[in-house]
Amino acid sequence: MKYFLFPALALLISCGHQSARQKDEGAVKSMHPQWAYNAVIYEVNTRQYTPEGTFNAFSEHLPRLKELGVDILWFMPIQPIGEKDRKGTLGSYYSIKDYTGVNDEFGTMEDFKSVVKRAQDLDMKVILDWVANHTSRDAVWVEAHPEWYVRDSLGELNVMYDWTDIAQLDYKQPEMREAMIKSMMFWIREAGIDGFRCDVAGEIPTDFWVAARDSLTALMPDIFLLAEAEKPELNESAFDAYYAWDFHHKMNMVAQGKENVDSLRASLQRMSKRFSSHAIPMFFTSNHDENSWNGTEFERMGDAARAFAVLTYMLPGMPLIYSGQEVGLNRRLAFFEKDLIDWSDPQGFGNFYRELNSFKKKQTALQAPERDDQMTEIVNDHSGSVWSFKRKNQESEVVCLFNFSKEAVRVTFDEIIPGESTHAFPDSSEVTRSKVWEMNPWEYRIFYK
Repeated sequence: MKYFLFPALALLISCGHQSARQKDEGAVKSMHPQWAYNAVIYEVNTRQYTPEGTFNAFSEHLPRLKELGVDILWFMPIQPIGEKDRKGTLGSYYSIKDYTGVNDEFGTMEDFKSVVKRAQDLDMKVILDWVANHTSRDAVWVEAHPEWYVRDSLGELNVMYDWTDIAQLDYKQPEMREAMIKSMMFWIREAGIDGFRCDVAGEIPTDFWVAARDSLTALMPDIFLLAEAEKPELNESAFDAYYAWDFHHKMNMVAQGKENVDSLRASLQRMSKRFSSHAIPMFFTSNHDENSWNGTEFERMGDAARAFAVLTYMLPGMPLIYSGQEVGLNRRLAFFEKDLIDWSDPQGFGNFYRELNSFKKKQTALQAPERDDQMTEIVNDHSGSVWSFKRKNQESEVVCLFNFSKEAVRVTFDEIIPGESTHAFPDSSEVTRSKVWEMNPWEYRIFYK
């Protein structure tokens, strides 16, 4: 049984509940690929990664990413981009013209297959961004199957939000659903990928995703699916992981002084209550949308950026690194134009993420849900600004102290911190144990045994 103590809310709640399937079987069953439970996911922006912006050029970075500790490479969409109503010069990755084609901006199918194989040879998994909600307005399906699209009151292709370069697909059409699943299966057969990150997954009927999962699993039993959604029903039987959007927004609010730590506790509590115990939240401080449209983590979080990055590794879930984050890139990347990432790393973020990735893999206490065991809050007298908790699994124990405020604090805990035979992360140094700690603004302290 897993518990999480929220002293500020005066609650003791379960950190997860058994799914109906687990209760019926009366035993714990692995719902995800074995490699997913302590994995770190990395989002690849091929266009901006190298001067060439190609798969072959990106492939040269694979040994570095392996050494960094990356486990899953998520490629933003690699298919040809539509030309009709294209945004900017190069267009949006998410305005797809042909589901089974390859954007020649990035290379060829053989080039992609090569980078997938090389990554897998280095024991990394590869998942492909999948845009099932819409195509470009000049996609091959528009001409071949015009009945597969949602139409507006004038009979024109429907546009969602301000996405004026797309055409929304109609999921009332059984033939379109079948063709979509076959297109997904194509990439498993042809390129040997390990799964998909599914764009705006919550906009699409859940029963489609269940059918897709069944077909994909028949091809690859260890398929991994990440939903760009925070919709619990998707993770009951279709998706392995989901976006922890609410928690992300709360981190931004706390960093900006608009809310306090109680909002983080409450967000985690809501996830625990709403989602199945096996659903894996993906925690992040940046991604392609956040970086380009809402700002870098340094714009949104300021001096708190490092502390919140550490938090994404300490909670039960899967942490994300976006292209350039591992070198502290502090610039919004253009979305529709060429905009090369600066890999100079002046602040040593490469070593920061390398240590976090290594630590996560070594500590069984930091595994994802279904393997996460106990997480308990440590009561302190500054609960509005200091979040202190421990995670424990078998012999592994990790104690986390975070001062999520711009003020230095002298904080008293209800137990001696840390426990006996404990070392400090990341330098493995021994520490003085005490109930009272001085913590600087946005400081974190991580201990383990």
